[in-house]
Formats: sequence, structure tokens, C-alpha cells
Amino acid sequence: MNLVKRPERELIEFHGMVTVAPEMLALFRLLERVGKTDASVLLRGETGTGKELAAHALHKLSPRSAGPFQPINCATLMPELAASELFGHVKGAFTGAISERAGLFALGDGGTVFLDEVAELSLDIQARLLRVVQERTFVPVGGVTARSTNIRLLAATHKSLRREVEQRRFREDLMYRIRVVPIFIPPLSERTGDVEALIWHFIDRFNAQSGRTVDGVTEAAMVLLREYSWPGNIRELLNVIEYVFAVGEGNVIDPSELPPELRGEQLQSRRSGSAEDDERARIREALRESGGQRSHAAELLGISRSTLWRRMRELSLLDA
Repeated sequence: MNLVKRPERELIEFHGMVTVAPEMLALFRLLERVGKTDASVLLRGETGTGKELAAHALHKLSPRSAGPFQPINCATLMPELAASELFGHVKGAFTGAISERAGLFALGDGGTVFLDEVAELSLDIQARLLRVVQERTFVPVGGVTARSTNIRLLAATHKSLRREVEQRRFREDLMYRIRVVPIFIPPLSERTGDVEALIWHFIDRFNAQSGRTVDGVTEAAMVLLREYSWPGNIRELLNVIEYVFAVGEGNVIDPSELPPELRGEQLQSRRSGSAEDDERARIREALRESGGQRSHAAELLGISRSTLWRRMRELSLLDA
């Protein structure tokens, strides 16, 4: 049995992100430069690439580092509650508003607010957000008096905002306000050397946490791990190694311990059709396997729970 040797290159850690890839080291240098400013930043990147870690790094590198860092995933905001979550509400603003509640822009005063998946906000909320960006003021739900806030706004999306603007789903004036500095975070598949380096990094983590100790990976297993496309990026890789530790035994990882999708056993749609049909089939199958538990289904798919919720909404599967 041929085993793959552990890479000799040492991982570099930067505000919670670890890498050996030159592409990521260039990103770290850019984050250091931009972090010192108060410019609004739009982080672009696929799900699981570490956009929130990059946003937190920008905050810690900024003059606002002693202030609050307030992150929120806009894809998880129910439309009827989004305004209250972001802008707060006054007592009696709606049924159940028994007291005043501070929103994100009040809680983030003096620090940084990070809006992940900003493209998911409704046009109404976008109009109110534009006022925050331009005037540094907002009006709580049910209120009449504007309140000031001193925040730095960071945002992230996996979508092209220009395309969203063309489709009239995102305000052009807001796009220019929040993407003063656009920063792209490369996917795992484009990070030279990171797949193998992070495999060992996560193996070390689970060696310390679980009752199993792994000290080797077969060449056959490593080939499958290297050649996989990693659509869920770092989060998916972490899930795969956790899966391996859960189902395998012994001190060597071989192909039989890898999840089905890495062995080429992709979940197939019952009938041929569009990419959306195939995705619906994968989501339904994951929900079936997880007994309807969306958190577990998201793990099986290698995506976050919020991304699963968003895709289910877009594919009309929320009643699944």
C-alpha cells in the first residue's frame, strides 16, 4: 500500500485563515493594505471560501478593531423581519414589539457591520441601506426620528452584482457605494497546494479531538481528494475529513472511507433535465437521507445551512 507523505511546506495562518497557496498570500497582503482604510469593501467568492474570516480580518486590521464586529447573513433574514434586524424597531412598531430593540446598525456603532450575501436583500431594504451608507443615519421600524451611526460597511456575495443590477434585482447606486474596493477570494480549486495542505491540517485537528489517530493517506485516496472540484470549498473539505473520521477506522485513509461524491458516485436525478432539476434532486435526496433535518442535509451537500435555505427558496423547495 503506497502512502502519500505529509507536505513539508508549513501552513501560514492569517486571522483564522490558513494556507500555503501564493494566491492566498497575495490576498492577505491586499487585506492588510485595505484594512487600514475605512473604505467599503465587497468580498466576492464562492460559498465556503472564507468571506466572513476575510471580513473579520479587515475589521481587526482597521482603526476600528476595538469596536464591535457585527456580522449577519442576509440570506437567512425573513423579509418581514429584515428591517427590524438591521435597523431595529421602536416599542409598538408591530404586533409583538413589546419593547424597543436595537438593530445591527446601532449595535455596530463605532465598529464594523458585515452583510454576507448582500444580494439577497429586497429592493426596499436596499433603499434604506443606501441611506445608511450615504448619510450614516437610519430610522428604526415604526420610528420617525433618524438616528446616526458610525460604521464601516463590509459586504459579501457569491453573485455578480452587475448582473443583479441588469436584472433589476439590485440597486445600481447601492452597488457603487458598497463595492468601493472589490476583493475576490479564490476558490479552493485555484489555491495552489492548499487541498493537500488543508487535508493534513484538518487531520491533525481531528486526531486531537477524536478517538482515532490517522497518520497516513493512500495514494489512491489522495488522488480522489486532489482531483475533486470542491464546490463547497474549505467548508466542504472540513466536512469530508470529519466524515472520514466518523466512518473509518485504523490509521490510514483509503478510498472506501471517502464520501460517495468523491468516489464518483454522484446523486443522480431520476430523469434527465436542466441543472436546476439535478440540483432539486440532490437537495431532495439529501433531505431524505437526513430525515428532513436541514442542517444535516446542508452538511451532506457540503454547503452552509443558509445557502441550502436560499437555494431551496430559489428552487421552490421550502415546503420540502
